[in-house]
Amino acid sequence: MLSQPHDGRSLRIDTRQEQGAVILTVAGLLDLDTVAPLDATLQQLAQDGAGPVVIDLSDVSFADSTTVNVLIQAHDALGPALRLAAPSAALERLFTLTGLDTVLPLYGSVRAALDA
Repeated sequence: MLSQPHDGRSLRIDTRQEQGAVILTVAGLLDLDTVAPLDATLQQLAQDGAGPVVIDLSDVSFADSTTVNVLIQAHDALGPALRLAAPSAALERLFTLTGLDTVLPLYGSVRAALDA
């Protein structure tokens, strides 16, 4: 588990294994000041040759373009093994506006991402 406080805000990433996949449950704000731990975790998983990597976004209240860039880089490194699960309405809007929804697979739940 990683936790990075910043100006009263925090990002939390919990990691677990399930059905041969790595599941990252991310909570908090993802922006320029907080996204570095997610980026580092995804880079490490890519270097380790991790199988499916599911990012549970259900507890992310905000994400900015920095997050989009981190996810695109992770997709470049992990390919179809990267799966985004349960994005909030605000994140779905961000992904739609940036076109990320056409590049990365989005799933309504962690279970759906695991079963894919």
